[in-house]
Amino acid sequence: MREALLYHKLKNKNVRCNVCNHRCVIAPGKTGICGIRRNLDGTLYLLAYGKGFAHIDPMEKKPLYHFYPGKLIYSIGTIGCNFRCLFCQNYDIAQITHYADAEKILEHLEDLPPEKIIENVKRRGIEFIAYTYNEPTVYFEYTYDTAKLAKKEGFKNVYVSNGFMTKEMLNKLIPYLDAVNIDIKSFSEEFYLKVIGGRLKPVLENVKYLWEKNVWVEVTTLVIPGHNDSEKELTQIAEFVRSVSPDLPWHISRFFPAYKMLDTPPTPIETLIKAYEIGKKVGLNYVYIGNIPPTEDLIKYNNTYCPKCGRLLIERIGYDTRVIGITSEGKCEKCGAQISGRWG
Repeated sequence: MREALLYHKLKNKNVRCNVCNHRCVIAPGKTGICGIRRNLDGTLYLLAYGKGFAHIDPMEKKPLYHFYPGKLIYSIGTIGCNFRCLFCQNYDIAQITHYADAEKILEHLEDLPPEKIIENVKRRGIEFIAYTYNEPTVYFEYTYDTAKLAKKEGFKNVYVSNGFMTKEMLNKLIPYLDAVNIDIKSFSEEFYLKVIGGRLKPVLENVKYLWEKNVWVEVTTLVIPGHNDSEKELTQIAEFVRSVSPDLPWHISRFFPAYKMLDTPPTPIETLIKAYEIGKKVGLNYVYIGNIPPTEDLIKYNNTYCPKCGRLLIERIGYDTRVIGITSEGKCEKCGAQISGRWG
């Protein structure tokens, strides 16, 4: 447990949490929407500090396709989330605080303080740390302290996020943050309100803000049949990404039934290809389709091609990544075009 960094004390020992855009007003003894930020007698604490779990993943699983492709990344998570997505694919950790007491759950998680994370990363010879699985914004202090230690060691930090953090939180984190994948789950405020429990506008603002601050950004949209898969909405998302930069990668991900959307069928491959074509039509240089089988006819939707000459630069078959046509400086070996991303 650790005292929160971003909150205000209010009357009657209430507090306002300022880590995400819910800005929860929390009464003594209660938690915010996330379930892991608790007001104890007028002081706000992060309950999950130093308690979590870790795995080693391919960088492409985040998904990040233009950030040191083919590298391994040490990924950590804990419990809780500031959204309540009805289709949550990690509901067993992200949504569990809505059904059970966080402190009791945390007793069963590994003791994983920032110093131990850095030791583990060093021992395994990995240079990247991801804060992922559940929303890292809600365990900000944990990620912040870890990221500062990681940066001192020359490691790089990655957020996999729903993008609902406040500017105050981002301004503290950005000096230590190298890359982020942000979900744009829909282009409808109604969808965000009813299906997710959040708002769209802050997410869009944060995508722009992070890109402007030179943090590497990639965007993911989980395409859900009957909810956000219309040509109009997919075009709106693609046009927004294009307005930030044509070089910002857009990942179109296939939905599978999960959590409270078990009756919704998987996304048809045809819908995903339609979204891909929309992205290309509006002028995006890098569009990818995820959660699809690596069959011969679909592999091309995961590959990276030079937007200038069409040369195959990075081939991906599942999580098997081969960098075959791009220099360590990120230039196409055929025509010399600079490919947007972080390489080396």
